[in-house]
Amino acid sequence: MLNKKQKLIYFIGDLCLFVIALWITLFLRHFAIPSFYLFYSHIVPFSILFIAWFFVFYIFGLYDKPKVLIEEKVLSRVLVVSAIIGIVFFYLIPIFSITPKTNLLIYFIVLFSLIFLWRSIIDYFFEQNKNAVLLIGSSQESEELLLELDKNCSFRIDRYSSDSSLSDYSIIIVDLEDEKVKPIVSRLYNLIFSGVLIIDISKLYEDVFKRVPLSYLDHRWFLKNISSYSRVVYDPLKRIIDISISLVLGVISLPLYPFICLAIKLNDGGSCFIVQKRIGQKGKIINVIKFRTMKVNDSGVWVKENDDRITSVGKFLRKSRLDELPQLLNILKGDMSLVGPRPDIYGLLSKLEEEIPYYNIRTAIRPGLSGWAQVNQEKPPQSVEETKTRLMYDLYYIKNRSLWLDLKIILKTIVIIASRNGV
Repeated sequence: MLNKKQKLIYFIGDLCLFVIALWITLFLRHFAIPSFYLFYSHIVPFSILFIAWFFVFYIFGLYDKPKVLIEEKVLSRVLVVSAIIGIVFFYLIPIFSITPKTNLLIYFIVLFSLIFLWRSIIDYFFEQNKNAVLLIGSSQESEELLLELDKNCSFRIDRYSSDSSLSDYSIIIVDLEDEKVKPIVSRLYNLIFSGVLIIDISKLYEDVFKRVPLSYLDHRWFLKNISSYSRVVYDPLKRIIDISISLVLGVISLPLYPFICLAIKLNDGGSCFIVQKRIGQKGKIINVIKFRTMKVNDSGVWVKENDDRITSVGKFLRKSRLDELPQLLNILKGDMSLVGPRPDIYGLLSKLEEEIPYYNIRTAIRPGLSGWAQVNQEKPPQSVEETKTRLMYDLYYIKNRSLWLDLKIILKTIVIIASRNGV
């Protein structure tokens, strides 16, 4: 993963390329060195576009990983979303119509070609300046980290063995819960005075994967990270935001209700809405209202992909997330929030609590319309193992929640819905 220095290098490089690409665009457009007035008249509207595209880059994680670790589908989504923003910006906002539309296409091609080249070069530079890092541990999380970090171009990972020389490394990643580590703890302690950086593997795992490893959880972890979950400033502000946004979205979405109900009725003649008993904050049972997407209630049973219980209209509603619109009422009532762990169906919770330790900690805060797990997992959980992964993401959110993280989740949710890849 990228450290703070590398993230800053990526950001400054992108910022410079935003400006350089505009200069090149104007040069190609007029086949002459652009005048100060011409450049200035374009830099103002394009600066707003810079900011919008920066948020796109951030949301899709382009400042979290080197280019080689970013999947092709993510890069393609970045290109598509960036193009849509540019088109909307210059074609639908009259005040910016002074900018020739041809410039946008040229600029888009030039900018993303430069960014691709820049990131390839900087990744290669980081790869040539690798630091050797020692990893000590044998847990499942250690193996996951090893696979992920081994692909990272910024450093090389060595596995610990009995003949490893600890003093040869400036950075050591260690699993302090591993029984095999206990005999060398004193040696690791002495290395601190030699300037060696010792990193706890559970902390690094959380930073890399943005989820909390379950195998490291115990009552002490929860007392340290979760026990005081009420936040004096954050909670009231979040409630105000919930009410404001849900009111606005509720009013805007109301005209869609008759059409959605008509589609459901024409599809199978059944009711438009369904009310489900779900688990809210502190285990309270709440009644969650949704547009009906299934022939029968899914009470306590996982909904599989291409489940034959889902109606044809229901498939579209689920994919577009339109079935969730009535839950804005639950947010106004205070049963739910815009962002938080998704509320479990009442019949499923008891099963999961038996299978997954500490699972009920998800109810420590209000459940949400969208959440950190929803924007990070490819699809909804359909097994106990997948639900464990969801819990890992939910714990990360409960521990690290903030207005900034909430904003990131909301923006990523919008992007997922727009690309029709919602989970």
